[in-house]
Amino acid sequence: MSAVDEIIVREYFEAQGFLVCQRRKYAVQARQKTADEEINLIVLNPRATGAAPGEFELSPASLQQVGRAIVAVKGWHTEVFAPSVLQHQPKIFRFVEPKAVAEAARLVGGDGLLKILVIPGLPKEKTARDKSIELLRAKGVDGVISFRGILEELVAGVATNRNYQKSDLLQVLRLLKNYELLRDPQMELKFSRKGAKAQRKPA
Repeated sequence: MSAVDEIIVREYFEAQGFLVCQRRKYAVQARQKTADEEINLIVLNPRATGAAPGEFELSPASLQQVGRAIVAVKGWHTEVFAPSVLQHQPKIFRFVEPKAVAEAARLVGGDGLLKILVIPGLPKEKTARDKSIELLRAKGVDGVISFRGILEELVAGVATNRNYQKSDLLQVLRLLKNYELLRDPQMELKFSRKGAKAQRKPA
């Protein structure tokens, strides 16, 4: 996994008010990672608002219900996590194994500890999307966050009149926005045809 992916996810959780712990500072090369080494981040939300969120695809609002979580980042930006990918990539789920969960619980406590996967995205087609969610839940994943959602939130939260000298990522986003190479996500307004006709009707 690219260090950039982890930096992006870390900035996102910090922006949402989480305390973030990065457990592993080294790269594993000559051997297979152990289960606890598959954890990228352990996060703790001191302002958690209640029970675990009911939705599987986590938004900033539902994330506020998460008290503590293990986070695994899979920045495979060339493909979505379709059922075929999930069925043939068992290493995706190593971060939910007992050894990994026990390590996280030792640090932040096990009460309400969730397992969150950050992924490029799920299939758009409903049947494939539902099947992917079913497979992820069956393997022990409690929720997913898409990279697109994370990047949209970070872009929207960056102000061009601030100097983010303590964050290279936010400073780059600020410069891109300042020079109009990035724009805030636009709100999509949907009008019915009836409403559109009514607007065109002369007074």
